Amino acid sequence: MTAGDFPLPTLACELERIADELENGRGFVLVKRIPVERYSQAAANTIFWGVGRHLGVPVSQNASGHMLGHARDTGRSLADPGTRGYQTRARLPFHTDGSDALGLLCLRAARSGARTAVVSSAAVYNAILARRPDLVERLYRTHFLDRREEQAPGERPYAAVPLVSFSGGKLSMRYNRCYLESAQRFPDVPRLEPTDVELFDLVDALAGSPELRLEVDFEVGDLLFLNNHAVLHSRTEYEDFDDPELKRHVLRLWLAVRQGRHLPPDFWGDPHSTGGDPDRGGVAPRDVIATQKSVGLGGCRHPW
Repeated sequence: MTAGDFPLPTLACELERIADELENGRGFVLVKRIPVERYSQAAANTIFWGVGRHLGVPVSQNASGHMLGHARDTGRSLADPGTRGYQTRARLPFHTDGSDALGLLCLRAARSGARTAVVSSAAVYNAILARRPDLVERLYRTHFLDRREEQAPGERPYAAVPLVSFSGGKLSMRYNRCYLESAQRFPDVPRLEPTDVELFDLVDALAGSPELRLEVDFEVGDLLFLNNHAVLHSRTEYEDFDDPELKRHVLRLWLAVRQGRHLPPDFWGDPHSTGGDPDRGGVAPRDVIATQKSVGLGGCRHPW
């Protein structure tokens, strides 16, 4: 389904403004109170996908080829190299995701917790420049991100990327400390130096500081879009309901945006095949046959 299959005569102009705000403004937009309680799961999926298609092209979020993701607690630990952040209720520190833009639609909220916050990448960068200018050059160096067992056969299990790039007059950041540290399990990845740890500590401290971060009331029916190049986001740990029908459930999209910023060739590390623009992020899907059960649990897959 494309944007042409999902006409929005009264919302399309607002979505154009949202797209401009994501790329040229503050880098995030929160749309409040979509009445998700009126719709079935399938209808909510369709609405979210259709709105997202007006902003960009969905790219695969994992090696299984899920294009429409479901953020739910699976009881897994982030310490497990095969676990991704949307599969756990554990705290997620400030990070960016592997696409131009992230879209989240809250269908059900947790019993408590799951507080969302955002921070400007440029604000973090400027604060590092002001406090520790000696660390700025290290942001542009090659660092190594764990690919969490989602590389294609024959590819390296980690991506070699800069944390920051400056291209086309815009600063872009790619940061996930959990993946930076877990990449150390590979013997051919260079060991982190003490100065690297100092840099990561400073990024985390600045991103979480009250002066820079903004907490977001992400509630049932809320739709949040983030520009991953311009904004880092986090989520606190949460407690969920025992009833499976009440557990927290958030839909997620990774989008390659139209008319996105120029990014250097090494920004995404190893070449990606996303089903959209291969230079706009995503995880290359493996050529697998999925059972109906796994499709139902995981989300929509590539139309092979």
